[in-house]
Amino acid sequence: MLRRIFLPSILIVLAYGFWISPDFKEISAGVAIFLFGMISLEEGFKAFSGGTLERILQKSTNKLYKSIGFGFVTTAIMQSSSLVSVLTISFIGAGLIGLTQGIGIILGANIGTTTGAWLMAGFGLKVKISAYAMPMLVFGVILIFQKAKSLKGIGYILTGLGFLFLGIHYMKEGFEAFKNTIDLASFAVDGFKGLMIFIGIGVLATVVMQSSHATIVLILAALAVGQITYENALALTIGANIGTTITAIIGSLSSNIDGKRLAAAHFIFNVVTATIAVLLMDQMIVSVDAISDFLGIANDNHTLKLAVFDSLFKIIGVLMFIPFVDKLVKFLQTKLKPSAVSEAKSFDTVKYLNDSVLETSMTAMAAIKKETKHLYDNAFEIITHGLNIKRSNILSDMPLEEVVKDSYSQSAIDIDDFYHHKIKGIYGEIIDFSTKAQSQMAHEEIKELYKIKLANKDIVEAVKDTKHLQKNLVKYSKSTNTHIKSEYNSMRKDLAELLRTINLIAMSDQEDEILLLLSKAKVHTERYDIIANGKLDNLIRNRLISNEMATSLMNDSGYAYNISANLIAMAEIIYVTDNSEMIIEEEEVKEILNQKDEQ
Repeated sequence: MLRRIFLPSILIVLAYGFWISPDFKEISAGVAIFLFGMISLEEGFKAFSGGTLERILQKSTNKLYKSIGFGFVTTAIMQSSSLVSVLTISFIGAGLIGLTQGIGIILGANIGTTTGAWLMAGFGLKVKISAYAMPMLVFGVILIFQKAKSLKGIGYILTGLGFLFLGIHYMKEGFEAFKNTIDLASFAVDGFKGLMIFIGIGVLATVVMQSSHATIVLILAALAVGQITYENALALTIGANIGTTITAIIGSLSSNIDGKRLAAAHFIFNVVTATIAVLLMDQMIVSVDAISDFLGIANDNHTLKLAVFDSLFKIIGVLMFIPFVDKLVKFLQTKLKPSAVSEAKSFDTVKYLNDSVLETSMTAMAAIKKETKHLYDNAFEIITHGLNIKRSNILSDMPLEEVVKDSYSQSAIDIDDFYHHKIKGIYGEIIDFSTKAQSQMAHEEIKELYKIKLANKDIVEAVKDTKHLQKNLVKYSKSTNTHIKSEYNSMRKDLAELLRTINLIAMSDQEDEILLLLSKAKVHTERYDIIANGKLDNLIRNRLISNEMATSLMNDSGYAYNISANLIAMAEIIYVTDNSEMIIEEEEVKEILNQKDEQ
């Protein structure tokens, strides 16, 4: 309801402003062009988000100070804390970083926004930057029409910078012309009342434009031509800092619980920082004057002094918050909890798939991979219980013979029920989400995504084959015929070994070790071919089992083989970093295993 009223109100106010003042049109056009430039700039950086940014991310956020540095550098380069905030939320949504790392990036991004004020105050208002804008727009548009993704990205960046410069030019020109019509400085309000009024205006302007960067540029342009007072400009800057949290809050609505916690942290940080700036305003102004004198900034150069103030109160806020980041994380985890799922039905749902991770193809791919691992975790539970084995035993160092003896239950579990509650819904969500995600992916990424979908299918097939295997496995594991009982327990032992191997693969970060384990697992699948290895023939010829038992054993060996083949195929896709690498040759693996046996 509020959105329906808000947009028409803004349009009516703008239309009225255009009608009463042609100069207001020029200022508004400048703001519009500036914002369009930011959109183009964001689009350009997204074109490179599938590689460089994310690779740097994973190496640059393992410590809080690194996270802060990453947030500062990326915001200084992109000149958009909103983009950095939204990307950070998508990283958290995809499970690439934790909440502590995300808060560090947001703290750094707050300092990074100050670089825009310095560039605008020190360069943008003194040079006719529209002259630089035109060549950028020309070259940028040409590159946008190229097929190569990298060239297209560079084109968007150049076009974005061109529009940013052009927008600043029109805002500056508009305010200079506007001064001859209406002197906004005459509406200045002094004291605490004025401070609160202009903070509110700064918040509102940033909410409307969805960019604190655009608001501060607008403030600097107005301040440069004397349309607002220095004190009111300081208040507007504080308001813009609060208003910028709205973008993160909106971006978090489609994210998971940690994304929402990050948006809350962003809001808390900015509001507390703004409150301190208001309470210590007189001391802040004195400090700004002292720093300006030290830097050689003239006493009447209010635009550069505003840049000093913007940097000072944001840096103070970050330094004040650093010791309390861990406590803030605990507070948010306590106060903001995931929505409760009906315990009666206990349906498991997706953990990583949400609209926020669609921000880049890389975060979407990472989220799908993590969700596939989540699906496998559920399948692992079903398969182990279907084999009447305890999960904890497989994950331990217990000898496999003892693992098989220590049964999970005296009766068969309902695999259909488990599948319905823990597999079906997640699998469907992964397939649906993959369809949405591939619309923005390159050809190579779509090929990788197809493999991941196959891995999900392999998991589902392994669960279904476990259901088929379970019936006779439960029956013959309790049989008085020791031979058939031994064969089925051997089958359980082999599958338990495979599940343990896949768990080792999941925990390893050594590519060579992963490849060796996978190759070893592949070699071990040969044991299920009971016809080729002569086991079945020996049992029948010596009349050790009945014909019915022989038929069941032959069919169930096939199910066991399919379970192994599907899980190995899944592991090759999900846990091998480079799927193009060759799996170690079968003969080489046999030789390694034989050497170990001899030892």
